[in-house]
Amino acid sequence: MLKGRLVKGIGGFYYVDVDSDIFECKARGIFRQMKITPLVGDYVEISVLDKEKRIGVLENIMKRKTELIRPSVANVDQAVIVFAVTHPKPNILLLDRLLVLAEKEELDILICLNKMDLVEESKEYKTILDIYYNSGYKILLTNYKDDNSILQLNEMLINKTNVFAGPSGVGKSTLLNKIHPGLKLETGSISMKTARGKHTTRHAELISIGKNSWVVDTPGFSSLNLDPIEEEELPYLFPEFISYLEKCKYSSCEHIDEPNCAIKEALKSGNISESRYSSYLQFVEEIRKRRRY
Repeated sequence: MLKGRLVKGIGGFYYVDVDSDIFECKARGIFRQMKITPLVGDYVEISVLDKEKRIGVLENIMKRKTELIRPSVANVDQAVIVFAVTHPKPNILLLDRLLVLAEKEELDILICLNKMDLVEESKEYKTILDIYYNSGYKILLTNYKDDNSILQLNEMLINKTNVFAGPSGVGKSTLLNKIHPGLKLETGSISMKTARGKHTTRHAELISIGKNSWVVDTPGFSSLNLDPIEEEELPYLFPEFISYLEKCKYSSCEHIDEPNCAIKEALKSGNISESRYSSYLQFVEEIRKRRRY
């Protein structure tokens, strides 16, 4: 059998990269019986049916290091979360959802604030920088017209499998095309009526941008659920909360109504931002609703 990596899946066919040769494979029926779905990013073993036509059978899926639900991608090292400074306007709650889910998977995280050429039109730009720098995140400012920012982004992708995530219309495909011009990914315009991006990417696909360096271009989305996350672990998925968690008076503190809560004291002193705490409260409520149903 040959070892490779699943780079694309369409209509029951799985495309596996084996030393830069792409084999078209069907999966063994045992995966369906075991309710296992092969994911883009899986390291796999295949048997070859026709070497010349590069046709094979997917025989085995190696143990996954990480697994994202939406987008469905395995073995990712870094989440590159792309938001535009404007057009479309940043959705802070969605950004926090993506961050929490990436933290849950213990991924390296890079926030990419794109369309910096439009920064003069953005009212939220400096506020966003303050919030997320103070929360401990790496932030890169990009503009597809600025070769230096593209070079910096490219350097941060080397030797990693990177998932590009974020709402439609923020420029993910445009950035990827600049990093690796041979990709020729379709880019979308912004609807003037709704100010939302038109969906352009139809499926997740793992793309090689150099030795041991991959990116995943994924469909745009506007919502994510928190099904994989329990309320007890949620505070640990906000990095700026962690140093305060052991300082609360009660070990069972939920950081909402309890007295002598170190998180709320940090909020009052400005060490935790109001928008991040507001996201935390909304996520707690969402998780509790899920429990009730």
